[in-house]
Formats: sequence, structure tokens, C-alpha cells
Amino acid sequence: MTNNSESSSLFATDKRLTFIILCLLSVLLLYIKKSFIEYETAAFEFLQDRPEGAVLRIISTLQFFSIPLIYLWKFTVIGFVIWVGSFMFGFRITFSQCWSVVMAAEFIFLIPEFFKIIWFMFIETDPTLPEIRAFYPFSMINLVDYTTIEKRYAYPLRALSIFEIFYVLVMVNGVHYYAKRQKQAAWWIVSSSYILIFVIWLIFYIIVYK
Repeated sequence: MTNNSESSSLFATDKRLTFIILCLLSVLLLYIKKSFIEYETAAFEFLQDRPEGAVLRIISTLQFFSIPLIYLWKFTVIGFVIWVGSFMFGFRITFSQCWSVVMAAEFIFLIPEFFKIIWFMFIETDPTLPEIRAFYPFSMINLVDYTTIEKRYAYPLRALSIFEIFYVLVMVNGVHYYAKRQKQAAWWIVSSSYILIFVIWLIFYIIVYK
């Protein structure tokens, strides 16, 4: 039974197939968000016959092609961080396994994008472009008025969300899955590697933002 559960785990699925599925789902959500929400805002409608509108559409199109590259970079960096943390604690987890854990955890961040689409298509149906870009479900930015805070705090407040907690939980379970040790040890690994770097990055962002 253990072998069956391991082979059916998301962490043990084919990496190429999982990566393709993740990219396709991300492209689909991005297409829906841009076609049915962002492109319908007054700002886009005003600029659609102007040179600025063409530039915005080119930038939007490039976003679709950049998704696989961004994922490859993100999974490599965070996977390396988790691998170093595992190595420091003496866990025999390969870099490839850490990469798979990070990729599996990324599916969590598709959920807020889905909620965002639902919110602006069926609830807040006439948003402005800044409102769309500032909105992030179940994040700390919803506790403040984004129009009054300094811009340097906008990204950190969006990043601190309930989905970030679920993201960490998936990574902990992934490390636990491959290390086959007590889950407490997996928590120490993720806390001393990813969570520590994540907090330092947010502080660094706030300090250097101009």
C-alpha cells in the first residue's frame, strides 16, 4: 500500500507532464483574466486605438511566452534553497526532488488567480486597472487601503497571504515525502531555508524600492 500511495503522489508524477500542465493552466487563467477583465477596463478601451495601447498589448502577449521561463527560474532558485536546507540537516534529498516539490507547490498560486477572475467577472464587474492589479484574495493588502499606502509595501502585503501558508505546507509535505523522516524535521528545513529567504527578500524589497 505504501508503494501505491507513493506512486500516486503529486510529488512523484512525471516532471515534464506536470510542468506542461502547470504552464497550460497558467496560460489559460492569464488569457481569461486579460481578455475578459483587463482588456474590458476603461483604460484599455481608451488606449486601444493609440500607440500606447499597442505597446500594452505587446507586453501582455510577452507575458504568455514568459510563463515557462519564469517557472523554470523560480523552481530552480527555490529548489536550490530547499536542497541546501536539506543538506544542512543531513537529509538525502536530491536537487531534482526539491525541484519537484517546488513545482507541485506552485499549483497553490493558481487558486487566487481563479478567485480573482470570479471576483471581477461576477462580483466587482467594473474595476479599474489599478484595482485589478492591487487585488489579491485573502492577503494582507485587503486589510488596508492600497491607494494610501506607500508603493514599496504593496507587493509584500500581497505576498503575505493565506495561499503563501498553503504553499509552505505543500513544501513541508514534499520534503517529508522524500526524506521519510518526522514532519517536524521537514518544518525545520523549510523554515530555515525558504521561509527565512522569503522574509529577507520582502525586507530587502521594502528597503531598496524606489
